[in-house]
Amino acid sequence: MTEADRGHPASPHGRSQSIEQPTYWWYRARSELLRATLAEHVGRSGFVLDVGSADGPSVAWLRQGSRVVSCDLDPRGLEAGGGVRASLPQLPFPDSVFDVVAAFDVIEHCQSESRAIAEAVRVLRPGGQLLISVPAYQWAWSDHDVRAGHHRRYTRPRLIAAVNAEGLRVDRATYAFAGVFPFFLAERGIRRARDARRRGGSMPPGLTPVPVKVEALLHTLCHAEARWLRQHDVPFGSSIFLAATKPRIAV
Repeated sequence: MTEADRGHPASPHGRSQSIEQPTYWWYRARSELLRATLAEHVGRSGFVLDVGSADGPSVAWLRQGSRVVSCDLDPRGLEAGGGVRASLPQLPFPDSVFDVVAAFDVIEHCQSESRAIAEAVRVLRPGGQLLISVPAYQWAWSDHDVRAGHHRRYTRPRLIAAVNAEGLRVDRATYAFAGVFPFFLAERGIRRARDARRRGGSMPPGLTPVPVKVEALLHTLCHAEARWLRQHDVPFGSSIFLAATKPRIAV
């Protein structure tokens, strides 16, 4: 299954459909998987920047016990009276102010990977945590990535190298959505077959419809994977999750 078809992009950074369909299976599954993998890296009373907050329905767990600033180009994803309309790599915040910076499915939308990560690091205090998720595997590129405004997909080594290049220490990096990976492969195969029949056309924009029984199976598989990810990494999947720390002393 696709990780999130976002429809026609409203900006160079794409547009999220989680605002209209927050209960779509992938958003709910991602929330559980992200929390299982990365929640331990978020303090209970920290100051958190949620870059790409239009995906807020997927990461509500960030707000438990923390003060969160929402930040997105899509004003629908901002908290009333508390959000900032902006994006990587130009954040309107001073240096070293946030305990946690979360950029879930954001970096791939930025033309300059290094500038985007460097800007997230700039606003992160020394000792703070950078949390990232990105789509996996360039070979899985499809019309979905084009419509979503992606510039690239990742492997785990590439993402680690990009974060290390900005001076951060990677604490954890793992693939995710391993349990539903066969469905992801099947969806990409169907998408490419339809493209070929349409002679270069693409599947209609929007989230891929999922029958109720299949959705139940997908949730069961992701729930089992979430239990595994609390303690262990997985070697493949359609997404990559990463947590890294900004050194307290510049290196």
